[in-house]
Amino acid sequence: MTRAYPLKLFLRISVVLLLFVLASCSKDSKKSNTNITPTQATPTKFGLYEADSSIYKLVYTFVTKIGTQDVTSADYDLLFDTGSGGLVFDAHGIIPSSMITSNGITFSGDSTVVNGITIYNQKATISYGDDTNTTANVYGYLAYAPVTLGEANNGGITIKRLPFLLYYKAADTKGNVYADHEFDVLGVSSEYDTTFPNNAYITSPFAYFDPGEGLLKGFKMDALGTNNFSLNGTYVPGAVTLGLTSSDLSSYTMHQLTYYPGDGYAPIIPVSLTYNGKTFTTNTIFDTGTEPYSYIQDPTAGSSAVLLPANTPVSLTTTPGGFTYSYATSAADNITYVENPAQSGSNVTVMSLEFFLNNGFMLDYYDHKLGLKNN
Repeated sequence: MTRAYPLKLFLRISVVLLLFVLASCSKDSKKSNTNITPTQATPTKFGLYEADSSIYKLVYTFVTKIGTQDVTSADYDLLFDTGSGGLVFDAHGIIPSSMITSNGITFSGDSTVVNGITIYNQKATISYGDDTNTTANVYGYLAYAPVTLGEANNGGITIKRLPFLLYYKAADTKGNVYADHEFDVLGVSSEYDTTFPNNAYITSPFAYFDPGEGLLKGFKMDALGTNNFSLNGTYVPGAVTLGLTSSDLSSYTMHQLTYYPGDGYAPIIPVSLTYNGKTFTTNTIFDTGTEPYSYIQDPTAGSSAVLLPANTPVSLTTTPGGFTYSYATSAADNITYVENPAQSGSNVTVMSLEFFLNNGFMLDYYDHKLGLKNN
């Protein structure tokens, strides 16, 4: 399928304080206390579509059922986004249009149930964008529903009660409203896209999926390669694996994530980054939802964003961790901007979807770790 997306997609922008204190949390026992050794479950495979317009690539999936509604006939595709956490879904076509206005969803009381979806009178706004110049805002309500994600008969999963943002409007910084379902996102990171006034929050739907006995909650995604990207989108079964084994964890370079109050475990890690022979430390996120550009946040850069010339070498090493990644810019691939955080409004360097073409990515929701692997 084809659909027009903004060129710069869906990095969750939040105010990230440079805290260096790891928060501990209570955890359920990984193993039951029994003399009977249970059979370990098999990890679940989850498919993705890989599309390439020749200008930018994207990976996506679908919602096939939400609440009591089967929506397989609708074009409700979701951007698969490692740079945000939570299902963000448009209310249009899901609840009666008479309930949706430009200012909100109309109902009385603290909550209402429509088409199997419980909507609470808890509002929030989520901002997406790579910097202050590309920010868009999504306005919605806390909702809960059983949700089926992915291909119903081939690599889909059902979560019986998933919290998500049911939004009624998405608009750019100038107030221009986007088309219905333009900002439907499957954010799979361990951060909280938003925390509502009642302290409920939304985070990765995968974190609510039970992988089965003996497996840790989390997912891995091996290098995507380039062979399956096509104009109309090629379905790749098993692109994502849900449920982690000990061998999975040992095959990746793992990085402990920090807990930020109200934001959860944002998948941001420090790296030593070098371009054009210049080296400095920057917080970095690896984001399937940003394409075709990467964004380097250099505090010593000039006041205007600069596009790196073709054949510019860029490399990074995670600190701590020691994972390395390098590339050279070109006119069509690995296109990279350098910005000053004072000008861009963000202190987080963004490595785009290009990273995932040749490298593996993992999130362990149990121990709150991020894994990277060279392929």
